[in-house]
Amino acid sequence: MMYEKIPTAQMDVKEWLQLRKTGIGGSDAGAVCGLNPYSSPVKIFHDKTAGETEEKSSEAMRIGHDLEDYAAKRFSEATGLKVRRSNYMYRSIEHPYMIADIDRLVTGEAAGLECKTVRAYNADKWKDGNIPQHYIMQCCHYMAVTGLRTWYIAAVILGKEFTYRKLEWDDDLVCSLTAAEDHFWNNHVLTGIMPPLDGSSACMK
Repeated sequence: MMYEKIPTAQMDVKEWLQLRKTGIGGSDAGAVCGLNPYSSPVKIFHDKTAGETEEKSSEAMRIGHDLEDYAAKRFSEATGLKVRRSNYMYRSIEHPYMIADIDRLVTGEAAGLECKTVRAYNADKWKDGNIPQHYIMQCCHYMAVTGLRTWYIAAVILGKEFTYRKLEWDDDLVCSLTAAEDHFWNNHVLTGIMPPLDGSSACMK
């Protein structure tokens, strides 16, 4: 087995937030690689090393959470594939700093599903089969942790359309991502040495 499974169905929010601080999650992966326009390695460093575990929330986060079920339903309607919740956090055995909270597993297929809610002004980033880079890294991270070779990503573009993509395992990408996360965790989080400032607005904030 490539991972250990940690039950989360009965876990309270504070305990779950504390558990997330013990590794790099899928939503952190793009930022660690410097590919997330809304986050940065410095932000993830502070998230993992700060003492507090306060739950952060915003209207955008609430909408994304509430529409996760809707995105999963639309995906099933569009593809004919059934999906289910996992109710576990997955931790890589080989790379224990890599953890994964996944939205859905695809029934009858070795695949997972990530659900996204996208604001209308970001619709162009999904044109012509494209996927924002930090979302690609998120799905790649989940494949690396679980060993599943396929990951779907479903996007509800508010007020415009529903779309989905299929990503397949890429050896080079998985190796590069794992190396980046290994460096970040062992050379920054564990040592307490902040990553270099990259000049991004997320970093400076």
